[in-house]
Amino acid sequence: MAIKGSLKEASLPDVIQLLTLGRRSGCLAIADRQNFGYIYFEDGRLIHASIVNRRDRIGDILLRNGRITPEQLQHAIQLQGQGDRAVKLGELLVASGAIERAELEKYIRLQIEEAVYYLFTWASGTFNFEAGVRPEHEDFLVSINPESLLLEGARRVDEWSLIEKKIPSFDLIFAADRSYVADTGVTLSPEQSAILPLLDGTRDVKQLIEESGLVEFEVGKALYGLITAGFARRVGASAAAAAPRVNDARVEEHRNLGIAFYKTSMLDEAFREFRRVADLRPAESAAPFFLGLIALRQARWDEAVAALREASEKGGPRPAVLHNLGYALERLGRLDEAEAAYADAATRARDDARIPLGWGIVALKRGDAAAAATRLARARELLGKRPVPAVWYWA
Repeated sequence: MAIKGSLKEASLPDVIQLLTLGRRSGCLAIADRQNFGYIYFEDGRLIHASIVNRRDRIGDILLRNGRITPEQLQHAIQLQGQGDRAVKLGELLVASGAIERAELEKYIRLQIEEAVYYLFTWASGTFNFEAGVRPEHEDFLVSINPESLLLEGARRVDEWSLIEKKIPSFDLIFAADRSYVADTGVTLSPEQSAILPLLDGTRDVKQLIEESGLVEFEVGKALYGLITAGFARRVGASAAAAAPRVNDARVEEHRNLGIAFYKTSMLDEAFREFRRVADLRPAESAAPFFLGLIALRQARWDEAVAALREASEKGGPRPAVLHNLGYALERLGRLDEAEAAYADAATRARDDARIPLGWGIVALKRGDAAAAATRLARARELLGKRPVPAVWYWA
C-alpha cells in the first residue's frame, strides 16, 4: 500500500519512524520544489539514499579522507566517461585497485547518511512511499538503523535553521579577506580552511560545494562561522539566479526529475518536468515520449496518441514508441491504425514479447483469430521461462 502526504503535515523523521516501526520495505520518494530524493528501506532498515541532480560525491569523500589520490580519481572519472555511464565510480575504483571493496562500502555508508541528513532540511514538499521497490543498478547497499540517524539529523536541522539566516540561498556570492584572517592568527576548522581560498567574490555557494568537495552542511556551517566572525561578507548573487540560462545542465536537471517522478508514480509532477523539457528543447523526442507514457498511465488516450506521434516524428519510429502508440490506438478503438503501428514495431524489434502480445490482441479485436493465435504463440515463445502475463491467458 502506498503512503502519501505533505511534509508540512508529517515531518520526514516522523515518516521514517513510521516505516521503521512497521518494518516496511520499499522506496520513500521526497519532492520539494525542484528537488527530489529517495530513501530505500528493507525490513525497516535504511539500505540506500540518493538525491536527484546532486553530484555523486563518493570520489570527493574518498579524496578528502586520503583514501585515494587525485590521479586515481581522475583516472576513474575518465573511464566512466569512456564507458557505460551506469557503472558507478566506486566500482571503477575497486576494479582499478585504488581501494578495497570493504572500505569503499564504509564510505558509501557515510555518503548515504549525508544524503539523509540533507533530506531532513526539507521542511516543505511531499512524500510518497511505494512498497516492494528496490534500488536500480546499486550493488553497494548498506543496513542502517534509522534511529541512529534521527538524533544527528535533528541536531543538524537545528543548526541549519541558524545557517539559513545568513545563507538563505545557494545562489549568493561571498568574499573573504584572507590576509586579514591570517593577521588575526585564529585557528580555522578544516572545512573553513578548505573554502577560504575559494571565497574570492566570484563563486556562489553551489560552486563552493562543487569545488571544495564538501557536502552542503559542511560548507554552510563553515561559511556561517566565517560570516559571523566578520571574515566573509556577501557581495552579490550569481547571474544564474537573476536570469537562468537555457543550457544542457538545466534541461538535464528537468529530465532527471521527470524520470524520478515517473518511476515513483508521481505522474502530475513528472508531466510538469517533461513539459519544461519540451519547452526548452522543442526538437527533442524524449520529452514527448515520456509525456505520451504519462498520458497512457492516466488513461488519456487521445493525448497519448498525439504525444507519441510527435515523439516518432522527432526521434524516428523506435519500437518502444510504436508499441505504446499501438496500445493507445487500440484503447481508442482505432484498430486499423493500431494494426499498422504494431506491425511496424514488430519489424523493428523481433525479440520483445510485449509487441506480438499487443499485436495479437489487436488481431483478436479485429476478428482475425488465426493472426491472433500466431502472434500470441510468438509472444509465448519469446517469454521463455519468464512469467506469462495474465492478459496473454485472457487473449
